[in-house]
Amino acid sequence: MNLTSAPQVKKLLAEHDLRPKKRLGQNFLIDRNVLDRIVSASGAGQGVNVLEIGPGLGTVTQELADTGAKVVCVEADRELIPVLEDVLADRNVEIVNQDFLKIDLPAFLKERGGGRWVVVGNLPYYITSPIITTLLDSKQMVSSIILMVQREVAMRLQAKPATDDYGSLSVFVQYHCEIESVMKVSKNVFYPVPDVDSEIVKLTVREKPAVCVRDENLFFRVVRAAFGKRRKTLLNALSSSAEMGWDKETAHRIIENAGIDGGRRGETLSIEEFGTLANRFQEK
Repeated sequence: MNLTSAPQVKKLLAEHDLRPKKRLGQNFLIDRNVLDRIVSASGAGQGVNVLEIGPGLGTVTQELADTGAKVVCVEADRELIPVLEDVLADRNVEIVNQDFLKIDLPAFLKERGGGRWVVVGNLPYYITSPIITTLLDSKQMVSSIILMVQREVAMRLQAKPATDDYGSLSVFVQYHCEIESVMKVSKNVFYPVPDVDSEIVKLTVREKPAVCVRDENLFFRVVRAAFGKRRKTLLNALSSSAEMGWDKETAHRIIENAGIDGGRRGETLSIEEFGTLANRFQEK
């Protein structure tokens, strides 16, 4: 069955008496070129472990498996499991019916032989950030992450300081990963057609974080506080943050020691400047 054909996809769904669930963000890829780019970006092949999140009808899954890679796919919608079992019947793929965000990921991967994994996923908007966070919290077991996300999310992941899209998610992902855009994807290559265009991004986990910080937890607290009140100056944002617990004098001294103008907004700071702020507090 050619799952990059809309009529074939409709036929498969009809055979299983299913309709795409909008609430779960079920929009199935029906374009061969995009499919090939995803598989190519993943580097899947003999000896490669691939974890796929949200395989849907198995369109990408079967191509990943055909490279010879070891493939494990996690699908939350139990109604799609019979479809996956049908489509992947002659391929060596483990199908897991579970909510990815409820999985103990390190234990899950260790049970399947451990090692480093490539992650592939077509993520609905509402769970993109939690899934990326979960994956990077276990980055010692992940080598790269290839994601199909809404264009808006892709822009946030790749955003630079002093832009509207730059935020705490940008800093978090860029701290842990090198990011590249694989390709922009029209909404018209999905069935049903979603409301927005998408983009494929590849996150390659860094051997070392983008900046050296003494306390990673403190670093991200500073980042969240700075972006928590975007319209405030850095001084006011940090000194009014309940999470930081800094009074204005403390915040002023740390910002000054870091060589940063407290009148700037947090959204103008680079990852390196956020690192300097966190390290200056540690020195204090």
